[in-house]
Amino acid sequence: MKRDWIKIGWLLVMVVAACALMNVAWAEDSAKPLIIGMELNYPPFEMTDAAGNPSGVGVDMAHALGEYLHRPIQIENMPFEGLIPALKTGRIDLIISSMTATDERRKSIDFSDPYLSTGLSILVKKDSPIKSIADVDKPGVIVVLKTGTTSAIYAHDHFKNATVLPLEQDTACALEVVQGKADAFIYDQMSIYQFAKKHPDTTRGLLEPFQHESWAIGIRKGNVELEKQVNAFLADFKAKKGFDALGDKYLKEDKEAFKQMGFPFYF
Repeated sequence: MKRDWIKIGWLLVMVVAACALMNVAWAEDSAKPLIIGMELNYPPFEMTDAAGNPSGVGVDMAHALGEYLHRPIQIENMPFEGLIPALKTGRIDLIISSMTATDERRKSIDFSDPYLSTGLSILVKKDSPIKSIADVDKPGVIVVLKTGTTSAIYAHDHFKNATVLPLEQDTACALEVVQGKADAFIYDQMSIYQFAKKHPDTTRGLLEPFQHESWAIGIRKGNVELEKQVNAFLADFKAKKGFDALGDKYLKEDKEAFKQMGFPFYF
């Protein structure tokens, strides 16, 4: 009997020690910064404020995620095309950068549940005969695209006749149309709306999306636990009207304009 009690005592000691180690591991993980990669060159979603600090919809969402997980947040600013390689190599833990969840990208990384719905639209010259995507892929038509985006993927898969010009910055793409050097710029609906609003004398936006898309948070493959945590956060954030608040904070005028045009808003 005495030996049995000794065995039970050692078993209890081992259980307590294991629990202590788990608590220490959890505490260390909670204190470890969650490194989030984004390109801070896409206002009003990911950008910098007047003081050079990260700002925008994605930045606020990242901080809300950190609060939900009780973890500090560290934002790494990098070019959009470098985000997936950085995630795969472990330089960053997540991507929050207005990234469309595509089948091609799913071959390299995993995605959270979608948090925003959008689509590809077209910026054209004011007097352009282009009325839809069917008019774009024709000989003599010059199309500008931002590298690494779904518009570039679309052009690669569908365009056979148009001349495609990839550029690194969306502002440079829009400028090509503004100056009459290109006939069309394909990009997401919100950006096309913004560029058309900024240059009403030289451009117009074909805002009805010809390809619908969803944005999601990029997660390294196999990180199932973090994926569950991120999805739980997104559900909670949506239930608490967090996305509505971000829309009102950063996109209030656009939100009203989309309502008047009959387009559903993003969140």
